[in-house]
Amino acid sequence: MPSILNSLKMISDPTRLRILLLLDEESLSVAELQQILGMGQSRISTQLSQLKKEGLVTDQRSGKNNIYSAQVPGELEAIMREAGRELPERGHDQASLRHILRKRKDQVRAYFDELAGRFGREYVPGRSWKGLAEAMLKILNYEVVADLGAGEGTLSQLIAQRARKVIAIDNSEKMVAFGKKLARENQLPHLEYRLGDIEAPPIDDDSVDLAIFSQALHHAEQPAKALLEAHRILKPGGRLIVLDLLRHSFEKARDLYYDTWLGFPEVELAEMLTACGFREVETAIVDREESPPHFQTLLASAAK
Repeated sequence: MPSILNSLKMISDPTRLRILLLLDEESLSVAELQQILGMGQSRISTQLSQLKKEGLVTDQRSGKNNIYSAQVPGELEAIMREAGRELPERGHDQASLRHILRKRKDQVRAYFDELAGRFGREYVPGRSWKGLAEAMLKILNYEVVADLGAGEGTLSQLIAQRARKVIAIDNSEKMVAFGKKLARENQLPHLEYRLGDIEAPPIDDDSVDLAIFSQALHHAEQPAKALLEAHRILKPGGRLIVLDLLRHSFEKARDLYYDTWLGFPEVELAEMLTACGFREVETAIVDREESPPHFQTLLASAAK
């Protein structure tokens, strides 16, 4: 039986209290706690070691990871939960935990990741990611699509092969002029380029079936505002796709690529989408570049 006095000392530390409250709801690995708490591995491991020594936490090996669970005496649990009400981070922690649990259940995504990892390792004539992407675009079934932050419009032109109308938004006059020229040359009259900002796109409310940010959100001054605008222009039931960078520390990206944000943490992007009113929020890391700085691609999808 853990000492009540020592246990009270343990939960008097906000970080240890946050960890205990999370583990009391669900057994978690250090990596999962890192994602939820936004802290380094060594800091979390140190706190877990102290909690384990006091008998408030147990661990069990599962594959390559240790899975931690709370073991809080009944007389301490009520005090712990009451103290948790005073933590300003408690709401964030619970939302992040729900996100982690949703990801765990996504066995289809786990299978896809494994499958994707094998794709292209062995040469098969005519098989490529480009060919697969072109095929997937052919089965898209969205009438009106908004490409927000379209740039040169490569994605817009590909989608225009299938959609009834594609609206490409960019804040560069030269880029818009270039896109319009390409649309004319390639005989894509249903591809319309508009000059505008992704934080205030010139698109009517409830008029779009699919909105896409493809490596554009990290250029926004206020990403949450851009997501709110995407929610505004989508029809009820419409979908949002976000392809962006996972949070990284390559500061030179600000000068090289004019990036405003160094990507986004997966949980933080999911929280922003939920706060903007989106539902069915899902996220996944879908690619990692082999060359330094090893940018990782974060994919998020949601429905209005």
